[in-house]
This record gives sequence, C-alpha cells and structure tokens, in this order.
Amino acid sequence: MDQEVNLYRNRSKTTKLLSLSGVICIVLLLLFLYCIGIFDGELKVKPAVFSGGILLIMLGLLVNGLLSLRDKSAQISLNKSHFSGKTTPMAKAFGAGNWDDVTAINLQKVGGDTLVVVTLGNASNYKDRLSAMLWKMAYDEASQQLNIMYSASVIAIEPSELYELFMTYWQNSKKGSMIS
Repeated sequence: MDQEVNLYRNRSKTTKLLSLSGVICIVLLLLFLYCIGIFDGELKVKPAVFSGGILLIMLGLLVNGLLSLRDKSAQISLNKSHFSGKTTPMAKAFGAGNWDDVTAINLQKVGGDTLVVVTLGNASNYKDRLSAMLWKMAYDEASQQLNIMYSASVIAIEPSELYELFMTYWQNSKKGSMIS
C-alpha cells in the first residue's frame, strides 16, 4: 500500500452540520432575547449571561465552519509513513503523525460523534505542536501517551470505514518496518 489516500470534505454532510448549528444559534438568540426581557419586560440576568455566552461561542463556530468551506484540501491524508487530518481542532493543530509512534487506534463515542482515536507513544516529540489547552486534552499522564482524535463527520465515509483505513495503513507501516 504505497499510495496515499486523501479524504475530502463532503459538502452535504458539512451543510447539514452548519444548518444544525444555525438553528441552534437562532434558538439561543430567541432565548437570549427572552432573558433580557424583550418579550415580557422582565430581565433574567443569569440565564441571559449564560445564553449570550453560548450564543457567542456557537456563532464563532458557525462562522469558522462557513470560512472552512473554502478549504478544498484533503481533510485526512494517510500514506505509508504518516497520517494527518483537519477534522477536529486537535488534529488540525497536531499536523502529521508518524506511524512508528502509534501504539493503538480505537473508535470512541464522544457526544453525538464517533471519533477515531490514534494513541501515540513518544508524546514529548509532539509537545510543541499543541497549545497548552489542547495538550491537556490530548495527553494521558498515566500512560504518558497522546490521543489525537479524527472525525468522519465532514468527510464522505462512516466512522467505522475511517477506523478500518487507519488500521490498514498502521498495520502495513509495521510490516514495512519489519522488512527494512
């Protein structure tokens, strides 16, 4: 398996995700307007602050998602020596990982998404790639390994198929290293 596999954005999946985000933003806006008293004249401070904060975060994510639609590059790339992806903020910041450092690959349900989790040894080799916040999320202190997550939510295949692709490339990279 010498060829590289590039997985690109599925526009219909992305459009559905962005539409759902838009609907959530509208609901949060209505909730915020209700909390500041537009409909009944009564100010509800705590719910207004909470709904306004969540609304700002969701609007930021929605705008970021809309801007990312212009990116025509591969969302996930796999070849015989490394893997990379842009389907989660962590994977995007992480960049390319070396198959030699992979210790495990698993499927994990997180919220409403099923993610492919690539576990890496030699975590110190990758420390300078991630911000302090992303490092804390990805690094498992007990095992001293790094867990990088990849989502199939914006590409044209299902999580189980993405998992199988990762496993195939990882297993073939091990076979190649035994030969040399």
